[in-house]
Amino acid sequence: MNKALPTETLTIDGPAGAIEVLRDAPECVQGIAIVAHPHPLFGGANTNKVTYTLAKTLRDLGYCALRPNFRGVGASAGTHDNGVGETEDLLALIAWAKNAYGDAPIVLAGFSFGAFVQARVAKRLADAGCPARRLILVGTASGFIEGARHYETEAVAADTIVIHGSRDQVVPLANVLAWAEPLNLPVVVIPGSDHFFHARLGMLREIIERAWR
Repeated sequence: MNKALPTETLTIDGPAGAIEVLRDAPECVQGIAIVAHPHPLFGGANTNKVTYTLAKTLRDLGYCALRPNFRGVGASAGTHDNGVGETEDLLALIAWAKNAYGDAPIVLAGFSFGAFVQARVAKRLADAGCPARRLILVGTASGFIEGARHYETEAVAADTIVIHGSRDQVVPLANVLAWAEPLNLPVVVIPGSDHFFHARLGMLREIIERAWR
């Protein structure tokens, strides 16, 4: 059994200053997982329960899971940058992780706003010729939300795991289906689940574990 190590708090240098990161790692690291939290202007942080579930699931699959706080959250420097600066920060974290762990495979995972940012990161990595091994997008911010904020989510690889709740009250399921349809991208819908997957976190974990098997 690949024993889990205690959660650690790290600080790394980013383009806007310090990036606070929670690290959940197994004793034997098989890859790196970057896990991004929901919108920082609406209470999102790396301790969010969906983000926590993603990190622990990936840790148990053998990945060193790194959960950064976006700009202006916790001890992370800077101010919210609508996904632009946040993309640069995640790329800086990936560069740090590759230096620390060698050329290990990268998995990107994100929830809500974090999923939107991870789609941007995945495109940057692919354009640079070093694509992520897998992408997990949960409750992806896409299209118009609450009639005001608009998210143009990047196209993603065909093997991306996209998970959404049928009763998502923040990002309507129709938004994600409209984004996924021209990409011929399957969407796993959890019946009855709201945006925060209340009472459905175990199901979220099982979907990811099944995809790995």
